[in-house]
Amino acid sequence: MLSSLITIAILHCAVLVLPGFNVLLIGQLAAAGKRATAMSAVAGMAAATLMWATLAVAGVGLVFTAHPAIRQVAQIVGGIYLMYLAIKLWRAGQAPNSAFAQEFGPVGAFRVGFVTSALNPKIALFYGSVFATSLPENPSNAMVFLAVGLVFMNSVLWHSSLAFALSRPAVQSAYLRHFRALNRLQA
Repeated sequence: MLSSLITIAILHCAVLVLPGFNVLLIGQLAAAGKRATAMSAVAGMAAATLMWATLAVAGVGLVFTAHPAIRQVAQIVGGIYLMYLAIKLWRAGQAPNSAFAQEFGPVGAFRVGFVTSALNPKIALFYGSVFATSLPENPSNAMVFLAVGLVFMNSVLWHSSLAFALSRPAVQSAYLRHFRALNRLQA
C-alpha cells in the first residue's frame, strides 16, 4: 500500500512542477497583486484535481479505453480551451496587471482555475494512467481514499505555495521584468 502511494506522490509531484497553464494562471493573478484571487483559482484547480482523481478511481480510464471517441472529444475540447486561454494570455500585454488579470474576481478565478484543470487533457490522462498502473488490482476503499486525498493535498500545497511565492513583492518585481518572455514561454 505504501509503495503505491509513494509512486503516485512522486509521479504527481513531477507533473505538478512542470510549468503549464496552471502555473501561468497563478502567476498572472498573483504577480498582479491579487493573492486572494490567485488562491480562488487554486481552489478551482484543486476541485478539478479532486474530480479527475475520483473519476480515475471510479473507472473513467475504462470508459476512455472502451470508447476512444469520448476520450478524443475530451482531448479536443480541452485543447481548444487551452488554445483559447493561451491566445488570451499571449495578447495580455506587457504586464500581468493587464485586462486579463484584472477581469477575475474570486468566483471568476475559481471558475477559470477549475475549467483550466478540468479541460486539460494532460491531467485527465495522468490520473487515468497513474491510478491504473500504481494502484493494486483491487484496492481497498481506504487505499482509494488515501490516493485521491494525496493528489488533492499535493495540488493544494503546490499551487498555494506558488500563489504565495509569486505574490511576494520581490518575486512580483522579477516576474514583471520578465513577464512577456515567461508568459510566452509557458503558453
